[in-house]
Amino acid sequence: MLVRPTRSFPGTIFLFRGSALSGVWPYLLFLAIYSMAITWGYPLIHPDDSEITLTLAPFTLIGLALSIFLGFRNNACYDRWWEARKLWGALINQTRSFTRQSCSYLAAEHPVKREMVMRTIAFTHALRLHLRQQIDRVDELAAFLPAEEVAALKQQRNVPNAILHHMGERIRDLWKEGHIDTLHVPIFEDSLVTFSNIQGGCERIKNTPVPIAYTMLTHRIVGIYCLALPWGVIDTVGVYTPIVVVMVSFAFLGLDGVGSQIEDPFEEDPNDLPLLALSRTIEIDLKQRIGEAELPDPIPVVDGILY
Repeated sequence: MLVRPTRSFPGTIFLFRGSALSGVWPYLLFLAIYSMAITWGYPLIHPDDSEITLTLAPFTLIGLALSIFLGFRNNACYDRWWEARKLWGALINQTRSFTRQSCSYLAAEHPVKREMVMRTIAFTHALRLHLRQQIDRVDELAAFLPAEEVAALKQQRNVPNAILHHMGERIRDLWKEGHIDTLHVPIFEDSLVTFSNIQGGCERIKNTPVPIAYTMLTHRIVGIYCLALPWGVIDTVGVYTPIVVVMVSFAFLGLDGVGSQIEDPFEEDPNDLPLLALSRTIEIDLKQRIGEAELPDPIPVVDGILY
């Protein structure tokens, strides 16, 4: 996630990394050169006495419709980004609640209390790896789970779900052994269901992108509009055609680029959610609750980006 010390005007004008400009500048450069070529060659192919001219009217109508469509797509993408952030906020809250339940309803001296908290941390990191399609890095969970269990998880397609399943089995065994009161079992079960629902919500966002038809239509219309724009403005602005084309194209290409950047909030682009930082926050909070002496450092901001 892009982190900056200030968001005030005009400082944000000069930010490049993580902005829409960082993704669309090659297209703007091409359009500038393309417009210059048209401006130079236009008098040769379009005599002054020609009766055929292209006015701004169709570009105005298409531009208005296109801006509305881009706004709709960007709103849909932002809703996905915000829902993902709310799900991870709920995950932070639920991990704290589950840790409190483990510390309160299990005997203070019982070693499984620490085990359940460590499994909760492992689930958080596993969910991050799962959403970022980095499950080949399952060895990172060795700090929280037994080595043989980590080896078994390498065979699992859905590692966080497997961890939740094992947590459920441990709660069942503790109940049978009399370490958890029957009245407390539903409380633990509700927590595991909440974890599962959070994971399911994240997977729904990850596996169901904005329909490709919207993206294809937007890209095609924006591309055609920007390529045709010099022919529509040259009779009005003359030698300033490249400047006008770049400014208008930046608006449409930028809006389209912003939507694409936040469509999948679980990746590692500058504007995506800082899942690593959120996971580390959960790890620190939960380890403190069980009295761990050695705590990891929070994830630092690197070049203005929090991962």
